[in-house]
Amino acid sequence: MSDDAMLPPDPHDEPPDSRLQRLLGSDALAPLRQRLRQYFERIGPDAAASTLRLAGLDPAAHTALCQLTGRPVRLARSMTLDIPRLDAALRAAGLADSLRSALERLDGPIVYKTRQRLELQARWAAAITSARVCPLLRAWLDTPSARPLLKRLSRVPERAAPLLDAADRVLRALPAQGQPRSQLAASLLGDAHALDAGRPAATLVLAAWRHHEQRHPTNRTAADDAETRRKEEGAEERRRDVWARAGVLVNELARPALFLNLPVADPAPAPGRPGEPSYLSLRQLLRTPPAWAVADWAVHICENPNFLAIAADRLGARCAPLVCTDGMPSAAQRILLDQLHTAGARLLYHGDFDWPGIGIANFVIRTWNAAPWRMGTRDYEAAAGTATHLRHELGTAPIDADWDPMLASAMRKHGTAIAEEAVATALLEDLCIPGTEEN
Repeated sequence: MSDDAMLPPDPHDEPPDSRLQRLLGSDALAPLRQRLRQYFERIGPDAAASTLRLAGLDPAAHTALCQLTGRPVRLARSMTLDIPRLDAALRAAGLADSLRSALERLDGPIVYKTRQRLELQARWAAAITSARVCPLLRAWLDTPSARPLLKRLSRVPERAAPLLDAADRVLRALPAQGQPRSQLAASLLGDAHALDAGRPAATLVLAAWRHHEQRHPTNRTAADDAETRRKEEGAEERRRDVWARAGVLVNELARPALFLNLPVADPAPAPGRPGEPSYLSLRQLLRTPPAWAVADWAVHICENPNFLAIAADRLGARCAPLVCTDGMPSAAQRILLDQLHTAGARLLYHGDFDWPGIGIANFVIRTWNAAPWRMGTRDYEAAAGTATHLRHELGTAPIDADWDPMLASAMRKHGTAIAEEAVATALLEDLCIPGTEEN
């Protein structure tokens, strides 16, 4: 005889009494049984059932309850059940040991979701609190947003520990010194793609690193506020920027930083020839950052490569240091501006007089504590009255300028956008190094 044959029968496996099936087991009464099961799911297996108020009953459900409780059938939409009395009536009729037992015989075991939820919460808490991780990751785990993200990425508590371990290994290696992301992933996690966009470990690392930056603010603080995020170029560019700030290269040769006449400390060789536009990739800026000799220097920033080309053509080596953001600055441009700001440069910014240009200017001025450069209301009014070329309709969706509350009103009044190249003459006057004017 097998061991299974010696076990007592499970009462849940016994078919329901035919009378119970007729009274409560029809398909029409499935919603009623579900409501009754939910009541027992809430109170758990050890709590004593008391009374249950049921409202919004349909005629079939109300009739079935009347028959179970021995009440006269009448038209009504609600009923209060005395569960202990109903249990006794079911036992006396030989239908089931209790209402709970009757429901399990009809539809299977009741899952006690409250206990299940508490047990799951305890498993998540244990997975998080028992993880031995670096202080940077632990600080992020203590934030309100950490657990929901970890649960979404892990799905079950048992997968949280390996994921936290992977993120911890990466975060302990940051900031890196210009190491490619794929190489970092391969050396630390055994998979060159483990830190690709959208992978769970990468998501955790970026979330923890952003939190670290917020706790230890630098001149980059504004890069993560909500308004700035809406004006950045896209999610991938934001991720690449965060990796770059952590010293990790992602697509390191894309959109190099464009500049003109940036000085470096002797005897380091200057990047590029004097008077000629030069480029530095994100790879170069992170791996071999130049020793910028710009302390207390005015370094001008423009938005458009065309204007930097004009400055190179007109002024050449006589042009003051000039950096181009090429629209909203990407990772290479941001790292360059970080380095110049850290080296003590006084940054001044000019861009297009249009709504996207104002958004970029807000970002640059706020992020690197730059000063506006010929970007006030009077500058716009003067350009709107004289510039006949390189202008177009302004469009909708205005953006207020942080540095000049009247600028947006003036731009809406004229309805004209003015490209940076349209005011090149005035800008070049500022860029011409004193004492180097042509005779």
